[in-house]
Amino acid sequence: MMPQLLTRPALHIDQAPAIRAESLSYYYANGYALKDVSFSLPPGEQLAVVGPNGAGKTTLFRIIAGVLKPSTREIEIYGHHPSGHVCVAYVPQRSQVDWNFPVNVSEVVMMGRIRRLGFFNWPKKRDWDFIRSAMERVDLLDFQKRQIGELSGGQQQRVFLAQALAQEAELILLDEPLTGLDVPSQEAILEILAGLRRAGVTAVIATHDLGMAAKRFDKVMLLNRRLVSYGAPNEALGAPYLLEAYGAHLHRVHGQEGALLLTDPCGNGGE
Repeated sequence: MMPQLLTRPALHIDQAPAIRAESLSYYYANGYALKDVSFSLPPGEQLAVVGPNGAGKTTLFRIIAGVLKPSTREIEIYGHHPSGHVCVAYVPQRSQVDWNFPVNVSEVVMMGRIRRLGFFNWPKKRDWDFIRSAMERVDLLDFQKRQIGELSGGQQQRVFLAQALAQEAELILLDEPLTGLDVPSQEAILEILAGLRRAGVTAVIATHDLGMAAKRFDKVMLLNRRLVSYGAPNEALGAPYLLEAYGAHLHRVHGQEGALLLTDPCGNGGE
C-alpha cells in the first residue's frame, strides 16, 4: 500500500484505547455498510474480525486507517480521529494491490519508513537499519531486490508486514491476509503476528477462518453490517451469534466430537 506522505503525527493520549468506536456508521448510496458499531480495543491486543462477505469488514478497516470518513465520526485511534497517525499500518486485500507496479521488496519496505521521515527527507543509517531489520524479521532479506510481482502470495504478505515494521506501526490492520495462502505460508504470517503481540503491537485482522480466530486471537468481532457480538472468542462465537450473522450459510454437522458449525465461505456476496 502506498504511504500517506504528508501527515501530521497525532500524539497518543495516555490510557486511551488503541481503537474506540461509538455508534460508528457508514452509508453508501444503496444502504448502510456499517450501522451503529461500538467497541473498544486496548493497546497490545489482537482482534479477529469475522463475518460473511459484504458484512462491512473492509469498510471498517478503511475507516480505522483514515482512508474513508465515516457517516458519523465517532471513532478514535489512541484518543484522536484517525487522520494524522503515522503509527497505523493498513494492509489491504491482495486483490487490491497492483503487483505489476515496478518496485522491489526493499523499496516497498522503505515506503513505510517514509511516513516517519517525511517526503522530502533522505533516509539515514538508522532508517536503513530499520528496513534491514524489518526484512530480516519476516525472512525476506534475500529477496530485497526482487520485484514484488515475482513473489509468492505468502511472501507478498510478508513484504507488507515488513513495511509496517519499518514504519514502527503500533496498530496494524490486515484485511484477509491469509486468503489464498497455503498452510506453511499462513503459519509464517501467524508466527510474525505472535511476535508482534510480544512486542505490544495492536493488530486487527479480517478472516473467514473461525477456528483460527478462536484459537489465535485475544478478541473476536462478529460483524454483519452491525455488531453481532464482540469479546472473548468463546463468547463472541457462540452458536446463537453465528446463526444470527450467517443465517442460511451456517450449517450444523454432527461428528464423533459433537456438533460443528460450518460457514459457507461464499457468504452473501462480495463487499
